[in-house]
Order: sequence, then structure tokens, then C-alpha cells
Amino acid sequence: MLKLRLKRCGRKKQPFYKIVVMNSASRRDGYAIEELGFYNPLDKTFKIDKGRTIFRLQQGVQPTETVVNLLKKANILDNTV
Repeated sequence: MLKLRLKRCGRKKQPFYKIVVMNSASRRDGYAIEELGFYNPLDKTFKIDKGRTIFRLQQGVQPTETVVNLLKKANILDNTV
């Protein structure tokens, strides 16, 4: 099953996350099928490729709770979902 989730990057005490499509059985920093954006929790910035994200969601990729919150902020998902 494919998931839309965060992949940790960055140094110690300075996390930086990539929003990626991965197999749900793979480890957190494992092989990513596609990178769709990034999220920096230190300054609360994020950027998402809306077209590819919508395409992947239509294919049936399931986002994690954290990614759902980011997608709602980017107005990709309805706030009622």
C-alpha cells in the first residue's frame, strides 16, 4: 500500500522533512517513489506540488495524519475531510 508521508532529512536538532510517496512497509528514511514537497517545522514553511499531489491522491495513495494537516493548510483537501 502506498502512503503519502514525511521523510526526515537535516542535521541533529535541525529537522527538515520531505513529503514523499512511499510503500507503507518501508522504513521512515527508506526508498521514496516520488518527492512531492518539503516541510520545515522550525520556521513552519512548506511547499507542495499541488498537481502531482492531487494526481497521487486520485490514484489511491493514503496520506498520514500530519500530511493531511499540511494538505488542508495548502487547500488541497477540504477542511471537512
